[in-house]
Amino acid sequence: MYLNILVYGRLEKPVLEDLKSRHHVKFFKDNSENTPEFRDFLSIADGIIGLSLQVNSELLDQAPNLKIVSNVSVGYNNLDVKALSERNVMATNTPGILTDTVADMAMGLILSTARRMPELDQYVKSGQWLDNLTEEHYGVDVHHKKLGIIGMGRIGQAIAKRAHFGFDMEILYHNRTRKEDAEKEYDAAYLALDELLQEADFICLITPLTKETEGMIGKREFQLMKKSAIFINVSRGKTIVETELIEALKAGEILAAGLDVFEKEPLELDNELLTLKNVVTLPHIGSSTYETELQMSKLAAVNLEAGLNGEKPPNLINAEVWN
Repeated sequence: MYLNILVYGRLEKPVLEDLKSRHHVKFFKDNSENTPEFRDFLSIADGIIGLSLQVNSELLDQAPNLKIVSNVSVGYNNLDVKALSERNVMATNTPGILTDTVADMAMGLILSTARRMPELDQYVKSGQWLDNLTEEHYGVDVHHKKLGIIGMGRIGQAIAKRAHFGFDMEILYHNRTRKEDAEKEYDAAYLALDELLQEADFICLITPLTKETEGMIGKREFQLMKKSAIFINVSRGKTIVETELIEALKAGEILAAGLDVFEKEPLELDNELLTLKNVVTLPHIGSSTYETELQMSKLAAVNLEAGLNGEKPPNLINAEVWN
């Protein structure tokens, strides 16, 4: 069946070319949704596949033929699931594939922030390494420290596995529900959020962005942390209050932060985070390895074509549409 497929933001080339060989496909870059070309194609689109397109009632009103939106990501805070369901449009995501890749990156943030690797890399490259290092340049140990994980889903547990077995870290966690398998496997201790914030040496936030988690870590939470604590965010930028993180870092309320996500992406050049030496900033690279991105694109395409062919997609978010 030859269908109209709108590709937005990102889809790996082999998957894009495969779709083009069998369908009428148009690719649109980020922030192109207000162009006439986008609106014209949206009006005939049978399916949307890609990353970060804000799918809301306004957009759906312009897409009368739409049957499915296939996200190339695990998170789907860009989708108004209620609006999609009201119009009987399926929504899908790509869980599972990126778990280990994101967990690797989270551990990389923990290590690079604790040992100040990006900062000291620039120290060497700028020609400042002229003598032996002093205490001024020391980092802190990661091994045998307490790691507090907020959000013990697939990725949280993969981080716990690496930290516990690889670095002999003591695992603390907070989650909506107890995870007894994680408690047994990684000797993880379930704590109330405030208690975790007070006890952990490293705090890793890996929750989805929802109404309940938006802004969940702010001034009060940073003040509960140890002054020696390092905060890592690999969830979504809006799960924290970014200005209050900046103030906590400047005031010495916490030691450092490692961030892969931000309230506004790409990060604006006047953002104070870029001026702070005790912050490691990454451009939202959680799943960004070729192997993982290709597998996510492939799964998104499987979801898309299943929905378009009248079959239940393997990763359907709004099951009520199928029911």
